[in-house]
Amino acid sequence: MYIAAKGGEQAIQNAEALYRILNGDLTAETIRLIEEKLPYMVDRVMGEGSLYAPELAALAIAQTGGDLYEAVLILRAYRATQPRIAYAIPTRADKLLTVRRISAAFKDIPGGQVLGPSLDYSHRLLRLDVLDGTPPAQDESEFKPADHPAEPTYPAVADWQRGQHLLPDIEADTTPAADIPDVTTDSVMFPAPRAHRLQALARADTGGVLALGYSVMRGYGLIHPTVNELRLGYAELEVRHPVTGITFSAGRVRISQCEVVSPNFGETQYAVGFAATLGWNEVKLIAASTLDLDMGMHEHDGAAHPAHEEEFVMYHTEPVEASGFCIHFKLPHYVTFASGLDNIRKVVNAVYGASNASVTAMPVPAAETETQP
Repeated sequence: MYIAAKGGEQAIQNAEALYRILNGDLTAETIRLIEEKLPYMVDRVMGEGSLYAPELAALAIAQTGGDLYEAVLILRAYRATQPRIAYAIPTRADKLLTVRRISAAFKDIPGGQVLGPSLDYSHRLLRLDVLDGTPPAQDESEFKPADHPAEPTYPAVADWQRGQHLLPDIEADTTPAADIPDVTTDSVMFPAPRAHRLQALARADTGGVLALGYSVMRGYGLIHPTVNELRLGYAELEVRHPVTGITFSAGRVRISQCEVVSPNFGETQYAVGFAATLGWNEVKLIAASTLDLDMGMHEHDGAAHPAHEEEFVMYHTEPVEASGFCIHFKLPHYVTFASGLDNIRKVVNAVYGASNASVTAMPVPAAETETQP
């Protein structure tokens, strides 16, 4: 990193002050409005920040002016200061308080399809009437409660499929929670443990996961996914008391999970990809579960593509590292650039002669001199 020698501190303070002026005051009311009116943005920041704290995520969004990468960074920075006091008991899909649950693989699934809160089936039209200041009165008849309310929990579609021998059987993982590899504290080695892969996808950048997942769907991968089951719901956060050993609920958190299936090479059963994250983020989960399945096809690697390589996917969808590396290019690189420019001048002078050199030096004011610590 290169640091300007003159005027740096005051310039930085002025830049930050101007930013605050342009973005307005940071108030508790603003934070509450963000949390209430932009829940999916809050969920994205919580998921990528790997910390379930809606109020803090809304604060991070407000504090950064809606720059989601910066919001994720400061939320993770705060997370790193907090102690881990307990491990929650694993949550099963059939135990979730489910509000949305759909499958593209089957029309009829055990328990039925539950559309839940979604705009998937609505027209994408701007509500210009709101800008006119005369929004139509809400018609309460638009929402009609069902005669038979949806059930709070539903069986997993995958369990039903295993009963039909469409999916391979799996054994329950009995690894103690404290012994599960943790991508936030362990160095990632490749091939990565499955826990690291799923954790990395859970807190990966939504846009990066979407881009790579989309590349698989377009043929730059080894599978063509079908959404087996997509769920949005609330997970009961059950914790075992460290002294009494009694299990109690510490509250509920919004989560989303997705399974995709694809024909398995040379097998009579389908292969499954899975992903889950904090908050409700459907498009990320569909793409992430696609990547999980595609990366799991390493033994059938006929033609490697970026989305097929575990190391490529996990490194390049990490939002804090990727955005940080990209943003660092805004910092001064005068010395390294000047060094390269000097080399070009030497080549031009050697080949064409000094009189025909087209690259000339640019005068640098004294105030812009720098030091390299």
